[in-house]
Amino acid sequence: MKIAIGCDPNAVQLKNILIPFIKELGHEVVDYGSDDPIYANMVFKAAEDVVKGICERGIFICGTGIGVSIAANKVKGAYAACVSNVYQAERASLSNAANIMTIGSQVTGSELAKCLVRTYLSLSYDPVSHSAPKVNRIIEYENQQDQGKTN
Repeated sequence: MKIAIGCDPNAVQLKNILIPFIKELGHEVVDYGSDDPIYANMVFKAAEDVVKGICERGIFICGTGIGVSIAANKVKGAYAACVSNVYQAERASLSNAANIMTIGSQVTGSELAKCLVRTYLSLSYDPVSHSAPKVNRIIEYENQQDQGKTN
């Protein structure tokens, strides 16, 4: 897979640890940078590229993972999950169809971050799973908002 990765200036060290790790897992990495303190600028571009299919998944990092998650979820078709344990990384892929995972560099050590990335990237959403109606409802609501309806 082609993986979009980016971070805020505070998370460069973790991003630089994860890039070679992701490559070792057999994935291609597109680095969207880390210089802009307004991380939303990087997130919007990278998330848009995930939605367009230029990259299959995204991994975004800030201090807590929360800010980049909120920003990514503003992009239609981007579904970002902020994860802090392996079970969340697993469920982000399998149950929630998250095409972006976010991590907090100030709350997640590098070895745990590698475990989260490995787990997240090794799994895929099953569109006929018991979670499908829940995911489909989220997508339906998102599409209704575009049409001015939100029932």
